[in-house]
Amino acid sequence: MQPLKIVDAHAHIFPGAIAPKARESVSRFYHLPMYTTGFPHTLVEQGSKIGVRKYLVCSPATTPGQVKSINDFLHQKCQQYPQFVAFATLHPAMEDPYSEIDRIVELGFRGVKFHADLQKFNTDDPAMLPVYRRLAQLGLPVLFHAGDSRFEYSRPQRIHNVAVAVPELTCIAAHFGGYERWEEAQLCLKLPNVYFDTCSSLSFLSKEDALRLLYYFGPQRFMFGTDFPMWDHTRELERFLALGLPEADRDQVLYRTFEQVTGIQV
Repeated sequence: MQPLKIVDAHAHIFPGAIAPKARESVSRFYHLPMYTTGFPHTLVEQGSKIGVRKYLVCSPATTPGQVKSINDFLHQKCQQYPQFVAFATLHPAMEDPYSEIDRIVELGFRGVKFHADLQKFNTDDPAMLPVYRRLAQLGLPVLFHAGDSRFEYSRPQRIHNVAVAVPELTCIAAHFGGYERWEEAQLCLKLPNVYFDTCSSLSFLSKEDALRLLYYFGPQRFMFGTDFPMWDHTRELERFLALGLPEADRDQVLYRTFEQVTGIQV
């Protein structure tokens, strides 16, 4: 039996000096224990246990002043680890996002990640629509943190509003379209420019609900992700494989949708 082709399409990495603090902060934010610390080398070590070939890495800026240094860090790590594919960070309160967008294109970033709950802005804030349009013009997909019943910033309906307002934008709604808001995601996110990932969901969804959502939207819309360092790669793959998908659908989620969205062959 040939080894599976696997892409981890949602992972976070942090500089060594702040990685332990980031672990503590994220754990407090979600009231969940973190599996490990988000060092880049730890990501590769953990992912190699299941044969991950590519990692989509990101690290959201919680203040405008962090944006450039985080993007520099992500770029540096992509040079060090050729299996990394980085999505840059931007912050809604930064004065000139367009110059940074130009810079991240020059640096070779393949998309952008927003975390509205951490960055404290409504995903569909009208002031963000020109930014989304610019990203769409440049062919940069946007990975949106989606859901969390404690907040309104990132609810699936807001991602729906963005996807409809900017239909040329490729939107990736993380966490099966909306962590803790999966019913809302099903009601509003079946759109031609919206994709999904599996991370931080398979621990909470029943097998029946996960399969219902996956086949409602279609396997061609899903990417496998771990939300490293939150979860263990081996356990997340076990949870995914336990869904019992046919081989073609399994491979679609494990790597083919990633290839289609990013244009990167695995």
